[in-house]
Amino acid sequence: MLELTDIDAGYAGFQALFGVSMQVAAGEAVAVIGANGAGKTTLLRVISGLLPPTSGRMALEGRDLLAMPAHSIVAAGIAHVPESRRLFPLLSVEENLRMGAFIASARARFSERLEYVYGLFPRLKERKAQLAGTLSGGEQQMCAIARALMSGPKLILLDEPSMGLAPVVVSQVFDLVRRIRGEGYTVLIVEQNVRQVLKVVDRAYLLEVGRVKAQGAAAELAASDEIRAAYMGI
Repeated sequence: MLELTDIDAGYAGFQALFGVSMQVAAGEAVAVIGANGAGKTTLLRVISGLLPPTSGRMALEGRDLLAMPAHSIVAAGIAHVPESRRLFPLLSVEENLRMGAFIASARARFSERLEYVYGLFPRLKERKAQLAGTLSGGEQQMCAIARALMSGPKLILLDEPSMGLAPVVVSQVFDLVRRIRGEGYTVLIVEQNVRQVLKVVDRAYLLEVGRVKAQGAAAELAASDEIRAAYMGI
């Protein structure tokens, strides 16, 4: 579904990604793991069109993503749940969900998508009139994921969904990831919580200082002594 080939990218003369290549097949959940500053968030920003790469190729179902502006990438089927959730705090839950259905194809199916999302996350329906900024951390992450689902995406990008959350809430967030996987969505998740994320994905890429240093089945990486020592504290 998604294919990246030799992607270089950076900010104002600082190179953050070096020749990154990866693939995500339809129906897969794939993680990008690594320490803070490894380039994980930069990678998602490149995929969603927020940061143009300096070189390389990128395609979704054979379509050249580099030829598309960011809003067209959303319409092509990629929804990005950003780091720190980035909800509109002074808008209600339902107003935030409406923002997720901004593209024309989603606006036409707004009621249908809203019913689907509320069915998936009943707690959001209970709080639909509540200001998003007053939700708990776990509920805000739920709302951010639901907002992404409103566009009817083929691929969901999740950027550090457990960041800043209490341990009990972290488990709830990874349960959310399992739930959207169960709905058949393709997921690419960036996460520092290596121990937890390798339990919910099929494969993973290890990113170190902007380069892919290892890749493989999640179970294989979870069993790697090097990764366990460096990233899981074992």
